[in-house]
Amino acid sequence: MGTTQLESVPEPKYWHLKTVLSEALDHDFAVGEILPNERELAARFGVARATLRQALEQLELEGRLQRRRGVGTTVAPPRVGVAVGSARHSWPGESADGWEAVDAAEALPTAAVLKLLAGGSGSAASGSASASAVFAADQPVHTVRRTRVTEGQVVAAELLYVPAASVPGLSAIDAPAGPARARAVLRELQRLALDGQDRSVELGSARADDAKELDRLPGAPVLLVTTRYFTAGGTAAVSVATYRADTCRLTFGDEGVEITETRVAS
Repeated sequence: MGTTQLESVPEPKYWHLKTVLSEALDHDFAVGEILPNERELAARFGVARATLRQALEQLELEGRLQRRRGVGTTVAPPRVGVAVGSARHSWPGESADGWEAVDAAEALPTAAVLKLLAGGSGSAASGSASASAVFAADQPVHTVRRTRVTEGQVVAAELLYVPAASVPGLSAIDAPAGPARARAVLRELQRLALDGQDRSVELGSARADDAKELDRLPGAPVLLVTTRYFTAGGTAAVSVATYRADTCRLTFGDEGVEITETRVAS
């Protein structure tokens, strides 16, 4: 990677720098190779470290770079797409959906969880589900934690909120804790008739807990996918899945928006 001074360019410096770095990644670096530190790169290109960080963030968002705790910035491997969206409506945990149950806990909902459960209605998704039910702060909610793993690497983490009223047959004796408890909640949820679901996607930044789970740095770009599941009585559950933005993309087609996970090409 040669020295290049970025002085008078018609586009933002960080964007031009991103292009230069991208070309260098194609020709001068091998997959998995660690890039020089920010101070060295900024001096080499004659830019402020803030400008360099913007360029690196864009390349990370595009999946060209990976920034890992204790390692640094490395060149990402080539990727191919693996569809993880579903053209049909289904409960979480059905049909080997690729998620692994981690844990489940029961507690009174926070204000944020209540807002999630109360938001939206199922009419758009199914044409038959009624408006969302009214949830009370004194009614417990099961929080099921799941992860999605591709080739040994966690690429997404999910929190699934299930009101206790949605799974009245759940027994604490059969599965008191851990993955077994999470699977028990999912099984009980699948006993309900699913009237429909809707999904929204937004770009966000990884919180500390998410970053640790996904092996990213806090503030790393992520895609937040919120899915609401509806029964005739309203909202039965809400999923909030956090995908690493460098390992997934959105595809638009006849069936709507598909979330596409990516994996290392073999």
